[in-house]
Amino acid sequence: MQGQRILVTGGAGFIGSNLATELADRNDVIVIDDGYLGTPDNLDESVTYRERCVLEDDLPTDVDVVFHLAALSSYAMHESNPQRGARVNVEGFVNTVEQARQDGCETIVYASTSSIYGSRTEPTPEDVPVTVNTGYEASKLARERYAEYFANHYDLTTCGLRLFSVYQGYDGAEAHKDEYANVIAQFADDIANGRSPVLYGDGSQTRDFTHVSDVVRAFEVAAEEGLEGVFNVGTGQRYSFNEVVERLNEQLGTSVEPEYTENPIPEDVYVYDTCADCSKLQVATDWKPEISLEEGIQLVCNQYNTPLSNSVSSVES
Repeated sequence: MQGQRILVTGGAGFIGSNLATELADRNDVIVIDDGYLGTPDNLDESVTYRERCVLEDDLPTDVDVVFHLAALSSYAMHESNPQRGARVNVEGFVNTVEQARQDGCETIVYASTSSIYGSRTEPTPEDVPVTVNTGYEASKLARERYAEYFANHYDLTTCGLRLFSVYQGYDGAEAHKDEYANVIAQFADDIANGRSPVLYGDGSQTRDFTHVSDVVRAFEVAAEEGLEGVFNVGTGQRYSFNEVVERLNEQLGTSVEPEYTENPIPEDVYVYDTCADCSKLQVATDWKPEISLEEGIQLVCNQYNTPLSNSVSSVES
């Protein structure tokens, strides 16, 4: 993408800041973020930052493309305040898209979640039946339905990306999030500093870990190609938390053992295994994941080649 005016909501957070910074050297990029999970320190100076909430009026939606990533992005955030979760994730989406529509924007690409698939060990395509077990999942599925409404009723181009376990190291845009940071960044920081990473249960749960650079490319491709509907973004490979800890130890030259603890998330809502079937996106575009877990872990661990001035304690999120 180049030469366009772009709005990234939640753009000072982890994925949003990576996306905004990537686009800023070729486009006019505006970021709005309320500062709850994001910080302007994550952004390149060429990005225009405004501390705004997606529930507000008069948002800067006079743009060519909206990338909507603003959300309360975990089970715990929603359970502590279900009403706020619904307002931010659902009403905030509708509010932003409606303002963009009125301002003439026709392209919306937004973040959804793979959590709606539940636990699956085989690569999961987009057309499998989905079930909602948490407020977080309900809010993201509602977002997909409202996107469908805007597409069908107003002929907007709307595309949702169901993301699978996105990660990056603390030297990216995650250090300020503490327990809400991605688990690979948390585990790496613990091990590099001699702390035992905390794993729920026996650590055998698996995730399709997807590097943030691959996710950023998927967002950009979705807008460029004018994709419509929902698409998985993952690698098609899954690894256990135990294996991640083992690989981090190998990369860091350490031998820190994990600490296992009882899972505080109810068993009937906890997602134990995820794995993406990304063939739909790969058929529609030239996108494919480029960063293997081995390479991604190396990137995460690169910052620990020199002593850290600051470290962040953590538990699994």
